[in-house]
Amino acid sequence: MRIGICTLYLTISDSQSLKEKRQVLKSLKDQIRNKFNVSIAEVEGQNHRRQAKLGIACIDNDTQNANRVLSKVVSFVEQFRLAEMVNYEIEII
Repeated sequence: MRIGICTLYLTISDSQSLKEKRQVLKSLKDQIRNKFNVSIAEVEGQNHRRQAKLGIACIDNDTQNANRVLSKVVSFVEQFRLAEMVNYEIEII
């Protein structure tokens, strides 16, 4: 069994409040959950209105497949218009 972990660092530059940020993140997280069947949560930056750190996890029997799923998530987030991905990390354990 392999566990894939992806950490996404995001900037939400149009956010004027924490409420706006939460709405953007909720939309993004729901889309990712539904499309890729992964677990996702905001793991840092909850009190910053323009920055977020998301943690994403998937479990698979195959290292390459776990990496492929997380890479597709990263590509999906790069196309998301309401937030800009600053950096990301993928780790398979």
